[in-house]
Amino acid sequence: MWNETKAAASVVDRAVGRQTGVWQESPLVGADALLKKHQAVATSAFRLGERPFLELVNVRGDTRDTAFVQAVQQVLGCKPPEKPNTVARQRGYDMLWLGPDEWLVRSATAHDATRTAPLQAALGASFTGVFASAVDIGSGYTVLEISGTRTREVLSRGCPLDLHPKLFGEGQCAQSHYFKASITLVPTGADSFDIVVRRSFADYFVKITLDAAEPLMS
Repeated sequence: MWNETKAAASVVDRAVGRQTGVWQESPLVGADALLKKHQAVATSAFRLGERPFLELVNVRGDTRDTAFVQAVQQVLGCKPPEKPNTVARQRGYDMLWLGPDEWLVRSATAHDATRTAPLQAALGASFTGVFASAVDIGSGYTVLEISGTRTREVLSRGCPLDLHPKLFGEGQCAQSHYFKASITLVPTGADSFDIVVRRSFADYFVKITLDAAEPLMS
C-alpha cells in the first residue's frame, strides 16, 4: 500500500500499521469528513464505508498450464475460476475472474504495514519457472463496501449492469463503471457489495455515490 512518513491529524484514526514512523493513508483522506458525516446518519436503506489496505494482486496466467494452476492452489488453496465473472474463495482470499487469463486476488483482512506485499511475494515465489505473473496493485486501488435495502437502487443510478439479485449475486463479480468511475463490483450478500475502485477515482466515487443515495435514504 502507499506509505507516507507523515499523516495529517484528521486521518490519524484512518491510518493502519504505524511502525517506526511509517503510515498507511487511505485514498479517501479528502472525503474523510463527508464519509464520517454520512456514517453518523446512515440508515438501513444505505450505508457506505471503506475496507482499507486490503492486499490486491493482479494475476496473469493460462489455466491450460497445469503448473500455473498448481502454483495458484499452493498459495490460495483454490483453482483460478475459469467461468467468466465468477469468484473463488479460500484461505482468506478471493480470486476474481477479470478475463480468460487475468484475475484479481484480494485479501479479506488489512495488509500489515510491517510486511512488504506478502501475497504478491508468495505468488511470485510460487510462479518461479511458470509463465505467469503476480503484480501488487494495492497502492493504486481501495475497496469500498455498500449495504442496505436500497443499495441496488443506488447502484443502478450510475451503473449500466442488470443488478437484479436473480442475475447478479454472491459468487459473481463484474467490471463496469459507476457514472465516470471504473469499478469492479462484487456482491457479498443480498443487499451488500464490495467495490474495487482506483485511488484516483476514490474521492469522486464517494461524493457521487452519496449524492445519488441521498434521495433514497429516508
